[in-house]
Amino acid sequence: MDPSPSPLPPAPERLVHERGVPAFGMYQGVVGSLSWARLQTPPLKRLTRRLHHKRWQSVTFAHARYLVAVTVLEAGWTGAAHAFVFDREAGRVVAEFTAAGLPGRRAAVEDRAFGDATFRTGSRCVAFRRAETRLEVTVNAPELKLAAHVDLSEPGPVLATIAPANWLAHAAHKSGALPVAGYVEAGGVHLPLDGATASLDSANGLLARDTRWCRASAQRPGLGFNLATGFMGRAENALWLDGALFRLTEASFAVDATDPRSPWRVRTADGLVDLEFRPEGERGDALRHLGAEQRSLQRVGTFNGHVVHPASGQTRRVDALLGLVEEHASRW
Repeated sequence: MDPSPSPLPPAPERLVHERGVPAFGMYQGVVGSLSWARLQTPPLKRLTRRLHHKRWQSVTFAHARYLVAVTVLEAGWTGAAHAFVFDREAGRVVAEFTAAGLPGRRAAVEDRAFGDATFRTGSRCVAFRRAETRLEVTVNAPELKLAAHVDLSEPGPVLATIAPANWLAHAAHKSGALPVAGYVEAGGVHLPLDGATASLDSANGLLARDTRWCRASAQRPGLGFNLATGFMGRAENALWLDGALFRLTEASFAVDATDPRSPWRVRTADGLVDLEFRPEGERGDALRHLGAEQRSLQRVGTFNGHVVHPASGQTRRVDALLGLVEEHASRW
């Protein structure tokens, strides 16, 4: 999958070809059916396949003052939900909800890109609801309340990628810089989402018990990127520029590990992305449930540097682009 200024091919109708082989590749658009039922599976892996099926729906709201992230996860024998509000003026997380529970009863994620997902525990609930051309996102917990609508009527180019990942196969859909309406309440303070944009991440795959990645992402109208190492690696590295979607090669992340506030250098091997990430603060969690463990550290900050348009070769400055660098390790 070498970089190319030519458009990505359209997304296939299914994840798996009729002969049982995954439709590996990077595409533009949405895969119609997120089902692995036709996948040819080695006999030993067939026995534990259901436990390796991981799905999640995630959204990040980027605002001039704050950043909000919400995720619902269904992973084999466990499920989880995360939501937090990062106040950029305070430089810290001001509200957060994190919980784990059984899949099916407490956590459920639809086999559909940007579709329904729900996590419930007692009176607390995190939910994604697809209503034709919008995605409704709600969080109802004493710690944090959110009610938002993400406009999907003109989603722009959606990245769809299908790759071996680290066990059998994995599919991801990503879209960004989407209009938002709604509000979030953090610490009793009502914060409107006017002027914010949303980035969506939908995942569905058959993954190894141990999964790790480092990922950087940021979006604003006309410019965005997703870069990762580990897990799917270069299969999900992409650049959104001027309404077009381009693939990127391997990404590298360099940082002084002894100083959590030191800048990160984020680059791609093809030279199309060269950025410095300046952290403003971070949020971390460590969950354990029924033998599953998950550790995540999400740094909120801004990217500065440049990207190069793959078709024209023109260099574009990137200044104060709000985004995340995430380190993740799970045993699920």
